[in-house]
Amino acid sequence: MADLKKMLEEKWDVKASAGAPIFAAPAAAAAAEVVESTEFEVTLAEVPADKKMGAIKIVRELTGLGLKESKELVESTPKVLKASATKAEADDIKKKLEEAGCKVTLKGL
Repeated sequence: MADLKKMLEEKWDVKASAGAPIFAAPAAAAAAEVVESTEFEVTLAEVPADKKMGAIKIVRELTGLGLKESKELVESTPKVLKASATKAEADDIKKKLEEAGCKVTLKGL
């Protein structure tokens, strides 16, 4: 094997090196490629004390929970409202809650 290596180096005028990445450029390009999320987790991050009633109404409307469950959810922020929502649905939920004075975070899945 050593003789073959030496012959190839002499014939082709190259230097063989072990462990050098051959396909470094495609790997770097694949790592740089950004994939945008299509599913989002909607989290109710914060509700001001003076905005709780409005937030409870919206949470009831969005989740279908009862009054007691909605109140508990609003009072125990941060809390996940929707574990998996489309981009449009997540934006709609966020818009409604922010209009009521709440802080909402979206996390791509």
